[in-house]
Amino acid sequence: MALSGRTALIAALGALIVGLLPGWHGVLAVCLPLLAALLFDLARAAPVRSLRLERAGATSVRLGDDANVHLTITNPSARPLRAELRDAWPPSSWRPGISYAAARHRLAAPAGERRRLTTVLHPTRRGDHRAVRVTIRSHGPLGLAARQGSHAVPWTLSVLPPFASRKHLPAKLARLRELDGRTTLLTRGEGTEFDSIRAYVPGDDVRSIDWRATARQSSVAVRTWRPERDRHLLLVLDSGRTSAGRVGDVPRLDAAMDAALLLTALATRAGDRVDLLAFDRVTRASVRGRTGGDTLPAMVQAMTHLEPELIETDTRALAAAALAGAPRRSFIVLFTGLDTAPVESGLLPVLPRLTQRHTVLVAAVADPRVAEMARARGTVPGVYEAAAAARHQAERRRTVERLHRLGVTVVEAAPEELPPAVADAYLALKAAGRL
Repeated sequence: MALSGRTALIAALGALIVGLLPGWHGVLAVCLPLLAALLFDLARAAPVRSLRLERAGATSVRLGDDANVHLTITNPSARPLRAELRDAWPPSSWRPGISYAAARHRLAAPAGERRRLTTVLHPTRRGDHRAVRVTIRSHGPLGLAARQGSHAVPWTLSVLPPFASRKHLPAKLARLRELDGRTTLLTRGEGTEFDSIRAYVPGDDVRSIDWRATARQSSVAVRTWRPERDRHLLLVLDSGRTSAGRVGDVPRLDAAMDAALLLTALATRAGDRVDLLAFDRVTRASVRGRTGGDTLPAMVQAMTHLEPELIETDTRALAAAALAGAPRRSFIVLFTGLDTAPVESGLLPVLPRLTQRHTVLVAAVADPRVAEMARARGTVPGVYEAAAAARHQAERRRTVERLHRLGVTVVEAAPEELPPAVADAYLALKAAGRL
């Protein structure tokens, strides 16, 4: 039994009356009616244990969006239900500071009827969020006493990666259509797969003239080319220690996943096959053998539970896993950091094994704070910050140059700029016939 604030007020007034009336007369005059009222109120409160609760609503949501989870309460008793309800979820299911109000509801359900409540969740972390319990406090008609109990009503909400970069997809698809010859005619050098024959126009590359077709007709004919389809892309996410670092409010791994999703959506529309490998010392996530429209949903599901591991990545094992996942010539995109020490000691020695057979692109998240520090002037701390930033940028340039000498394409950009930059690099390589 739970006592309400109204009961406490009545008890205080009763204590005042007891003080005014002599002997046991005052005690009996207050306690007996109050006890009777409490027992009556408790008896008329709807039972909690017999309530039937069911859930419905969203089972998945992208990080940053709201999800509505419905709770249906059926009151099978003959007494009306007047209750307060708390729908408990993990703290990361709401924005900081609003979980207390968002989880609480007031409920009134007449005898034999049902009511539906909606809890609006706004998760702040990826992964599975599971409902904890539903606690109900059923008040009597006088509001003096209440019954309280809890029900386990299981429900799981999967919080998917946000894929904020999907806003860039229409522009990248338009560029892809140009490369594919749907909106413009292609010339030699913009692809390696034969497309069609058309009449020669001034400006066409003479190397594209088809002399056999020209001999069969009265005008000069040229061949058009388009980028090859059915290429294989392997996206490798470094899930080791450096991927846990935050740039602004975004972990490096989350920015890499956003870029990987945009590249997946673009490449599948281009007719290419895309696989995923997340690795540090062991494989943390893998997607292989998916085609067409099945690829992107599989990628999203694989990334949902992926978290950085606070261990150093075994780059030799990563390279071996990448080679095992790409048995024939492929385009390997490695999402990792460009910090000098890990690259020189770990990545550079194993890259020749990858570049010998594959086209390799290294994508890294840049910290805009370094550029801000490089512009700092006017104070002693500002000068030290500028010197540190300049040294960092010089080391980074040397690292990038060494990667270029190994034939690696390097893309480094801020978290919000990395996805379109990686997509542009993919389109550029496709236009140059390197994929």
